[in-house]
Amino acid sequence: MRDYRDAKAMARSLREALAASGITIQHSQALEIVAQQFGLATWNILAVKIDAEPKGDTVAFEQAVPIIRIFDVAKAHEFYLGFLGFSVDWEHRYGENFPLYTQVSRGGLRLHLSEHAGDSMPGGNAMVYMQGIQQFHAELSGKNYRYMKPGLEEQDGRLEVQVTDPFGNRIRFMQVT
Repeated sequence: MRDYRDAKAMARSLREALAASGITIQHSQALEIVAQQFGLATWNILAVKIDAEPKGDTVAFEQAVPIIRIFDVAKAHEFYLGFLGFSVDWEHRYGENFPLYTQVSRGGLRLHLSEHAGDSMPGGNAMVYMQGIQQFHAELSGKNYRYMKPGLEEQDGRLEVQVTDPFGNRIRFMQVT
């Protein structure tokens, strides 16, 4: 659904269909039912979401997914799954004994890890804006990972936890304060 008129048209159609069956409801009740069909508590919440959606030719970007070069799947899993707490969403290989291309994710953040030489270069740098960085830092510290003991730094109005994977790729987790 792209605009407010569509939701109102759905409510109008609902009222008409119910009226044809001898059931009469107010237009405001129909609007509330339409909102519930979208999994929202009230019509007002749906109206705000509809107004916030891009219209027509508006350019809209979704989340970028960085590709991070890896050389050893076991070390990558130890770091990204064991230490950082990501989960594997999917894995792909063109065949037996081919390089791995995989997606890992945690809390809405997706990363692609690739053994393919042409996908990215080792030593990259990614910045991840987040909430709950102090809890994240405490979680990482509690794991006592043998190769990384990241600190929690305050930098120019933000808190930052910086990690470097076994392949020289750096991820800077940041929370604006």
